[in-house]
Amino acid sequence: MPLTSLLAVNQSVLAPLAGYTDLPFRLLCRELGAGICFTEMISSHGLVYGQQKTRALLQTCPDDRPLGVQLFGSNPEVMAAAAELIPRDSADFIDINMGCPVRKVTKKGAGAALMGDPTLAATIIKQVVARSPLPVTVKCRSGLDDGNITAPLFARMVEDAGASAITVHGRTWQQGFAGTADRQVIRRVRQAVTIPVIGNGDILHGSDIRAMLAETGCAGVMIGRGALGNPWIFSDKGTPRTLAGRIPVIKRHLQLADKHLDVDKMLFRLKNHVGRYFSELAGASKIRRQIMEQPSFTSLTAFICNLQAPY
Repeated sequence: MPLTSLLAVNQSVLAPLAGYTDLPFRLLCRELGAGICFTEMISSHGLVYGQQKTRALLQTCPDDRPLGVQLFGSNPEVMAAAAELIPRDSADFIDINMGCPVRKVTKKGAGAALMGDPTLAATIIKQVVARSPLPVTVKCRSGLDDGNITAPLFARMVEDAGASAITVHGRTWQQGFAGTADRQVIRRVRQAVTIPVIGNGDILHGSDIRAMLAETGCAGVMIGRGALGNPWIFSDKGTPRTLAGRIPVIKRHLQLADKHLDVDKMLFRLKNHVGRYFSELAGASKIRRQIMEQPSFTSLTAFICNLQAPY
């Protein structure tokens, strides 16, 4: 199904988040109302050279659709070769990361650094589009810094290079995750191109989704950090205010993890995930401390099952 049609059905998109958007979390978010979901950011070099840890990030299942696989890198040939390795029957589109501000990514010329080299960025998009079995999208930022807000111009290049859609995070590379996302830049991008535009940045509540749509006219809204510990952001019912209201979803997350992951190998990641579910609840600090003390997945699950309010 074309991306435009997918967004017409469901405008809520789970962002690619390194260390978080694995298969169990994606499935959980879908059960609570998310539409399109993304894999974690995947290294094109790691995929092409067959690194086992990289290939594991492609783990999916039939219920995990529609799915976008996000690739990062700065070598057009390697990016195109990686895109060819994504099976058509396990994903719906490929996204090129041109927005990550993290130094270990940008120091290699990838992520947000590509906004400073639009010629290279265009070459990457064209080569990936030419060799990908799937539609190609791009995720970028508002620009390099406050003096270089180039997203509207960059988006026109992205469209001309053959991308099917673009996601814009309303912060600059220099901002990282500080300050406030600029929705007006996203609106200007939407006015500059004909392909679907997905807005991203500062989506923490259901009301933020509605505001992003209203203020920018974008086709969809991508939720990143706002979904961590809060997959209810995809639900019309909102986040439960009580421990009892949250426990069923936490248990479901652990159930999905047990089904799809090597849970003891991924224990630290799971404890990090689970600890976030208790934000703004009484006794949250104590609960998180006890979560981190659990020596195994079995003990973590037992701890969660035995939690009762008041705590």
